Amino acid sequence: MGMPGVGKGTQAALLRDGLGLPHVSTGDLLREAVRAGSSLGRRVKEHVDGGTLVPDELMGDVIAERLGQADTAQGFILDGFPRTVPQVGILDGVLERLAVELDAAVLLAAEEAEIVRRLGGRRVCPGCDAVYHLDNRPPRSAGICDGCGAALVQRPDDTEDVVRGRLRVYREQTAPVAEIYRRRGILRVIDGVGDAADVHRRLRAEVGRA
Repeated sequence: MGMPGVGKGTQAALLRDGLGLPHVSTGDLLREAVRAGSSLGRRVKEHVDGGTLVPDELMGDVIAERLGQADTAQGFILDGFPRTVPQVGILDGVLERLAVELDAAVLLAAEEAEIVRRLGGRRVCPGCDAVYHLDNRPPRSAGICDGCGAALVQRPDDTEDVVRGRLRVYREQTAPVAEIYRRRGILRVIDGVGDAADVHRRLRAEVGRA
């Protein structure tokens, strides 16, 4: 859990590699649906492009289908869900049907100014999905992907106006989710600022205690 751009995807992928569990990223699932032009993709495209949350009923369908697949039987790492209080109830219902419980809810913390800087400088390759940053990880040639040579682009939801809107949505709709898990005694708050490896060491220490 955490603000957009705080590093949830990066840390979830590192956990995936370290624990051997599937990384279930709703953001990736939705972007793939949009790219494929599926029925789901057409329904969520306006939300993804505008930086608003996909309606809960759509997200519930996506997550239930994914967690019902065979590779999640030994566990999974959720990235991007639940993002609203109603989604907590949706996830509770899915987990109850699967007869599993969450071990921990991890909140990566950072200041909003840092998030605006991170996302504003992010560029992605439309050809191979490589991700760069103008400050922290620039391509060798400005604006060109190192891997496939395609022109890099800024995602519509990474522009400053949209980012600030996404942060407002986070404060209003997602931050209360952390309080639910705090009351349940499974919330772990991790400093999400700094080198990804340092953040991951802090994360693994908390996950180990969970």
